[in-house]
Amino acid sequence: MRFCRLWGMGLAFICLLALTACGSTATKTGTENSNKKEINLAYVEWDTEVASTHVIGQVLKDLGYNVTLTPLDNGIMWEALANGEVDGMVSAWLPQTHAPQVEKYNGKIDNLGENLTGAKIGLVVPSYMNVDAIEDLTSEANKTITGIEPGANMMATTENAYKEYQNLEDWEVLTSSAGAMTAALSQAIANHEEIVITGWSPHWIFNAYDLKYLDDPKGLYGVEEYIGTFARNGLKEDDPEAYNILNSFHWTAEDIESVMFDIMEGMSATDAAKKWIDDNPDKVAEWTKGSKA
Repeated sequence: MRFCRLWGMGLAFICLLALTACGSTATKTGTENSNKKEINLAYVEWDTEVASTHVIGQVLKDLGYNVTLTPLDNGIMWEALANGEVDGMVSAWLPQTHAPQVEKYNGKIDNLGENLTGAKIGLVVPSYMNVDAIEDLTSEANKTITGIEPGANMMATTENAYKEYQNLEDWEVLTSSAGAMTAALSQAIANHEEIVITGWSPHWIFNAYDLKYLDDPKGLYGVEEYIGTFARNGLKEDDPEAYNILNSFHWTAEDIESVMFDIMEGMSATDAAKKWIDDNPDKVAEWTKGSKA
């Protein structure tokens, strides 16, 4: 299998600069803003994580926090959390996708459990394509799989898929970004062309288009997953209010898809988060029970 790298090493450098610029509650002490509550949440710029992070970030902001949302490459996000450079994140896909990071940083991060169940990853195609399983792929889409960021665990799985599925031996995996992948999917469907993508749900693309997961009889992409919340070690003691809110954060696929859909329709992530919060006061009240407004 051949691979096409569209992103350079500059990504990691840019992300590290972002961390240096943003800081977190673990590093900001003795400043003129020391009396203001601060929280730094990391996320990967996948549509699901953009939606969830902006919602929980806005909830904390409404409670008086100075909130920093830091987009990072997947690997750097986990490293930053383990090093205490960010305070938390709601972007962990488990039990399989991010299992290597959880194992690597075991004891250095605080697992708060799931915030959404029923998640799934795999290879996805438009329903009009005459193929239903990974092992049935032959020459579709010019033997190309359109992927996302190279740091995503799903990409590593896909790049090694030829080891399990010999029919993919001479296929190519294109790495780019989640946004570029969805743009390519939209263009292919508009032209009724073949395309194979690395997909996941919940995601607005399943509301917008008629898509299907390719059967994965070898279990390469695992079974149903959940999205989990993690905090840096020490956040519970340093800021019990923020910790409890992150720990209480739970919602559904319908919730997150409504936020993603509004963003896809052109609303900013911040405005989409505010809209969902305004429409769901009871759920937000459960997350913030006991907090000081």
